[in-house]
Amino acid sequence: MPESLWLLRLIIALAIGFGIVNGFNDAANAIATVIGTRVLSPRNAIIMAAICNFAGAATGIEVARTIGEGILAEEVFSQFTYAPLIAALASIIIWGTLATRYGLPISLTHGFMAGLVGAGMALLGTGAVVWNVMQQILSAVVTAPVLGFTGGFAMMVCLFWLFRRRAPARMRGLFSNLQILSAAFMAYSHGKNDGQMPIGIMTMALVIYYKEIGQFGQAAALWDTIPWWVIIVSALAISSGMAIGGWRVIRTLGLRVTTLRPVQGFAAQASAGIVIEIASQRGIPVSTTHCISASIMGVGATRRLSAVRWGVAGNMVTAWILTFPICGGLGYLFAWLLKMIF
Repeated sequence: MPESLWLLRLIIALAIGFGIVNGFNDAANAIATVIGTRVLSPRNAIIMAAICNFAGAATGIEVARTIGEGILAEEVFSQFTYAPLIAALASIIIWGTLATRYGLPISLTHGFMAGLVGAGMALLGTGAVVWNVMQQILSAVVTAPVLGFTGGFAMMVCLFWLFRRRAPARMRGLFSNLQILSAAFMAYSHGKNDGQMPIGIMTMALVIYYKEIGQFGQAAALWDTIPWWVIIVSALAISSGMAIGGWRVIRTLGLRVTTLRPVQGFAAQASAGIVIEIASQRGIPVSTTHCISASIMGVGATRRLSAVRWGVAGNMVTAWILTFPICGGLGYLFAWLLKMIF
């Protein structure tokens, strides 16, 4: 039991680290546009985003259940206990830190899932993965950015048409205020989706621990009544990461992809937030990075295609694609090493 307790504590520490790195990279998702349009100062934007992200992470556990119960077969954890979680967390923390260092917005959600799948395959082969759940998640990899792009483009066109007779100065004032609301909504939806990741990981670790010490009833009840301390610690971890701020990622999304004005920032954040909120309600982990990045590209494309810096966008998409093999490979490697050692 002492060994299991120490392993549980290690998983919780790694999950907190994952939440911080997630917020550190994904801080740009909620506040890059509001900083890029100079509606809010970086300090005020980060404070607002951290508070709203905390609120999102503390409400709703549908995504946490998908992460904890749906991706790997139960046999993986019954035979290898904490090894898949340790391998997956180590892989995404390493890749997420490197990506943030170089200003690349990536999906830590998909990175963790890729690491978990890689770890499961290293331990029990392809039968370790629940492929019907993974199919649903992988389909969102394509549909979420497509919806983000088309949603941002369509909303921008509608706004231009609705306010075509308004003076530019009045438009700027109106959408400066609305963009603050859309940034708060984006931060909330981010917390409700990405913020659920550490919750699902910690709960999964607690289920394994209680089963190991023979408290099967308490283990079975965890997914219905997740302890409040798990939710609070997870929300604080990802909010702390956002409070630190990933400044290089913020510059990439807010300033380098396209030139943004308040009306465009509002359209990008509102359309991306709606997509993420719908996915969260259905328990589907999506990439908030993919959604908001694609929305910014869609908004920029309404002026002209050349208004989007496609070279920067191409580097971002490359990082999105590389996340899967890198994290999957690292998860496989770390799980294989743990299997050999223990």
